Amino acid sequence: MSRREQIKLTEEEISSYIRSARTIILVSNGRKGFPHPMPMWFAVDEDDQIVMTTFRKSQKILNIKKNPKVALLVESGSAYEELKSVLILAEAEIVDQLEYTAETMSKISIFRGDARADQKDVVQQGAMGQAPKRVVIRFNPVSVVSWDHAKLHGVH
Repeated sequence: MSRREQIKLTEEEISSYIRSARTIILVSNGRKGFPHPMPMWFAVDEDDQIVMTTFRKSQKILNIKKNPKVALLVESGSAYEELKSVLILAEAEIVDQLEYTAETMSKISIFRGDARADQKDVVQQGAMGQAPKRVVIRFNPVSVVSWDHAKLHGVH
């Protein structure tokens, strides 16, 4: 088995790892051709797609409108043997619907642990005040690369 295969995460490990993350790095194609990496709060929706909201006039949205190809990165570890990451190459879709934006904002609050699931309606109502300024970004994965150096058991 190749080293690449040894450190690869399973589908279940990828799902669990992403769902345990507090932030994800969204990398869009920025101005002047440079990558534009931004840490973002997110949620995983009922279709297992990553969703997030941002201000409709943000640089991220301008970038995605020009080129919807993005990368999403979840990473952790401070020593080599602890390095763990999931890199998702995806096509970003901008969804500009007020109620869906408020609903996504409440999902993110619940996903992050800032609100309880039984508070969803109250949180969503509160989100309606900010939702007109925001849009949702949904990500359709094209490919996924993962690694967990802990699977090497200290051998590099």
